[in-house]
Amino acid sequence: MTYAELAAQARGKIGPYCKACPVCDGRGCKGQIPGPGAKGSGTVAINNYNAWQGITVNMDVLHEPFEADTRWTFMGRELAAPIMVAPVGDVLRHYGDGMTMDAYNELVVDAARRAGTIAWTGDGVDDGIYSHACSCIAGASGAGVAVCKPWSADKVADKVKLAQEAGVAALAMDVDSAGLPFLKGVVPPAGPKSVEALREIIGSCGMPFIVKGVMTPSAALKAVEAGAAGIVVSNHGGRVLDGCPPTAYVLPEIVANVPDDLLVLVDGGIRSGLDVFRALALGAHAVLVCRPFVVAAYGGGAEGVRAYFDQLTAELKDAMEMCGAATLADITGEMVYEMA
Repeated sequence: MTYAELAAQARGKIGPYCKACPVCDGRGCKGQIPGPGAKGSGTVAINNYNAWQGITVNMDVLHEPFEADTRWTFMGRELAAPIMVAPVGDVLRHYGDGMTMDAYNELVVDAARRAGTIAWTGDGVDDGIYSHACSCIAGASGAGVAVCKPWSADKVADKVKLAQEAGVAALAMDVDSAGLPFLKGVVPPAGPKSVEALREIIGSCGMPFIVKGVMTPSAALKAVEAGAAGIVVSNHGGRVLDGCPPTAYVLPEIVANVPDDLLVLVDGGIRSGLDVFRALALGAHAVLVCRPFVVAAYGGGAEGVRAYFDQLTAELKDAMEMCGAATLADITGEMVYEMA
């Protein structure tokens, strides 16, 4: 099944906010929260998608024949491709009652592992979402990344303990989620984290820690200073602040200013294997993809998740072979052409 076919099957199961558009470009759900839309004008999600389309690739087939090798290692685990399923905090709130959050996590964590990748799981106002997600990852032999929100120190400590017990591949915090409208005024509060506060959290977790929601070189260096093993260049799909630049625009400058050994991931509008190629050429080590995997899960269950991952991987392989990159390490900035 192609993504367009999965989206067609999801329609009627996933509403009312998500329209399961044939191309998930942010237009159909523009400005809808609750729902998967972006905040305010809703244009950040649209711009995320359009920015990748504005980066063309330099074709070069004057090379020996090869089958592209897309394998990538994340935290000691070999993945079939540098593509991971991004976290969702509450599908029931944002995608309709066709699936509970527990059911979604059970499906996606297992399906991602079987497909040859891993899923990142989300956090929400309901603490049960995070704890059940950790249980799913534990049941998948730790093949997953638990993402917690920037709660108070005590609440974060509880989340860290659950992640430790689950044996997750890594722990992440989407620091930008303090800007989510439905987290305003909750008790205990979710809010910004200083470098020192983040350093204390990272020092206590005893596992790789990834900071999600980095959009500037200075923020990336703060994450490094705090001891993060990696960052995700992300504007939360436009859901936390209107007017942000697309992630494709800020990625190269961030990569140029961080240590070579820092893991740099990116999300935001990545919808095809060609987009994955573009992101790797701009310096990312791997990508996260969110909304389309939700649609694939609603449209085709576990097989839908597998089919979409396979589609992305096949499209990445095709781009690599048509541009002369036999391995991921062969993908360079010279293989893309950024149009003015």
